[in-house]
Amino acid sequence: MAQVVDTSDFYSGLKFKWQDSVWEVLDFQHHKMGRGGATVKTKAKNLFTGSIVETSFRSGERFERIVFDEKPAQYLYQEGDGYVFMDLDSYDQISLSKAILGDAVLFLKDNLDVNLEMYEGKVMTIELPKSVELKVVRTDPGFKGDTVSGSGKPATLETGLTINVPMFINEGEVVVVDTRTSQYIERAKK
Repeated sequence: MAQVVDTSDFYSGLKFKWQDSVWEVLDFQHHKMGRGGATVKTKAKNLFTGSIVETSFRSGERFERIVFDEKPAQYLYQEGDGYVFMDLDSYDQISLSKAILGDAVLFLKDNLDVNLEMYEGKVMTIELPKSVELKVVRTDPGFKGDTVSGSGKPATLETGLTINVPMFINEGEVVVVDTRTSQYIERAKK
């Protein structure tokens, strides 16, 4: 039995069926007009094509909710435009394109455990762990006394991701990064 959701149930990350395709809610806002009914302005990503659209739905409009099957996998390496993962159940290697992975490629490092999210036997996206440890490859040096201020400095990590880190972080150090917000959490424990 398919689960039905309406626009009041929308949240970022919700997957739903619309226009014979599978969509993921990226952002949404409820709007109440003066005389008319309320609408929900939604930014959604088509998980088959990768295209992103902004559209409005009437408040209360109903959709079929999609729940993906998950398979444990491990990231192995990048080969050309593809990113190769190993299915941890069957040990098959699966190559996924950047179009499918999106910004997740900025957190991929060798031997990272992920979940492949599948719909009708096809990999739609991956679920990353909540945080990953990445090495700082480029940042400006910190200065004595800068540790007190709440400001930070930009740092480029080993995967090419640039984040804001505290002033005391130097090149070569490993930091923990939140994969949902792309923000610095802490210096990695040694």
